[in-house]
Amino acid sequence: MIISQIVYETRYDRRRIERDSFEREIWSVAKEQALNIIADTLTHPVGKVIAVHLAYPSRAEQRGRIPSEASYFFKAPSSLTGPGEVVRPDGTELLVFEAEIALVIGTAGRNIPQEDAWSHVGWVTAANDMGLLDFRSADKGSNVRSKSGDGMTPIGPRLIEAASIDPAALRITATVDGTVVQDDSSSTLLFSFAHFIADLSRFMTLEPGDVILTGTPAGSSVLRPGQTVTVEVTSETDPSITSGELTTTVVAGPALADIGSAPKADDRQRIDAWGSREAAGLEPAFELTPKIRERLANVAVATLSSQLRQAGYPNVSIDGVHPMTPGTKLVGRARTLRYVAHRPDLFKAHGGGYNAQKRAVDTINEGEVLVMEARSFEFAGTLGDILALRAKVRGAAGIITDGAVRDWGPVGDVGLPVFAQAAHPSVLGRVHIPWSVDDTISCGGVTVQPGDVIVGDDDGALVIPPHMVLGILEAAEQQESEEEFIAQMVSEGHSVDGLYPMNATWRERYDEWASAR
Repeated sequence: MIISQIVYETRYDRRRIERDSFEREIWSVAKEQALNIIADTLTHPVGKVIAVHLAYPSRAEQRGRIPSEASYFFKAPSSLTGPGEVVRPDGTELLVFEAEIALVIGTAGRNIPQEDAWSHVGWVTAANDMGLLDFRSADKGSNVRSKSGDGMTPIGPRLIEAASIDPAALRITATVDGTVVQDDSSSTLLFSFAHFIADLSRFMTLEPGDVILTGTPAGSSVLRPGQTVTVEVTSETDPSITSGELTTTVVAGPALADIGSAPKADDRQRIDAWGSREAAGLEPAFELTPKIRERLANVAVATLSSQLRQAGYPNVSIDGVHPMTPGTKLVGRARTLRYVAHRPDLFKAHGGGYNAQKRAVDTINEGEVLVMEARSFEFAGTLGDILALRAKVRGAAGIITDGAVRDWGPVGDVGLPVFAQAAHPSVLGRVHIPWSVDDTISCGGVTVQPGDVIVGDDDGALVIPPHMVLGILEAAEQQESEEEFIAQMVSEGHSVDGLYPMNATWRERYDEWASAR
């Protein structure tokens, strides 16, 4: 009987069970009674512990990326524990909690079809995928040190029989010191429980006692010593069906031994751990407000280019592109799409269906500019009228490609600001493969990162790093004010000698002119 096996394969050996008055009757009591003690005993390896990275839309939105496929990592079975305490070592700061629904495999299987997957789940319970993100950079993606420490996977306290519940109607909640911080439903999952089981069983036999942690919704954050987190799973169709409250209290502990990688926390790790810059106590990120957009729209790209050059950034222009419609002004935050050179086998794998090009357009947000790296190749289309229309409906500020646009006339009729090199009738599959979204790219010879500020007009388009926007904008506005004065003086017949640039005499006259406006 697998439950007996799981209970036996724990730190509670049979002698201790007998000593705690369970004695031999534990082996013959009802299954539910046996399950009720499981979390108190899951502190010795029971099976594989497999965790899902991103699974809930709320979490994906918080992280700013929506995965196209599920991905996983392992946690050490020795990290399993029940309700109780977890230690935050001295010298660390990013102890995180993540409320999750845990699946406990009851029936072994390999190459399990999705339609049969749920029959291989024996039980469901609550879990807390805890970790020390101070060690995430040292792990380089493995999560060995950051997620597999002793006590970092509380689970339980009761197991719910999988056969008694609807897997798409489970509620996962977490409270910190009594305040609800996570609350979501399995009905919202990006990938179903059945998908995880079928996917994983392609590669490995899932065995009784294996645990799958199915991802966390938005709201996970950092805990400090003295704080308490409680996780619970309930049935949305019958709230009386519950895992019970899985409560963990953080306690301070001594520093880890001085060997190997030391804990390290930078702003990126703090933002991921806390959930936002503000929650991490960092300065707010740059926001392209409507007022700043308006100010940028009123400044010439040529002026901004001049100020960026003076600031030590001479290579900011997206070379070779121009607006399809003269007089177009473009301002927005960058999203990026990268094309690579065509190769038949790679195009077969990446070019069709819901490829990177379609994903980029379909997920662009209001006020964003999709910037495409097409290797400055003007003899192949990278955008057509349908995708241009989709981007406009989504509220995009515009699209820039250092390649060509097909359906030139219809794309222009859409009314979306588009900057490109030329028109070309070809479709994908001739020279390009849509490859990746939201990576750092090179477009028109300049580096573009997601979140950069893009400004375009009849002179072309350029890129401004977000941290420089306000300073460059103020300097550009000042430059244009001075140039307006200079132009007025020239139109009145004054020589440019000493006026352009202004000497001290003309500077004094400019100051008087500017004050009077």
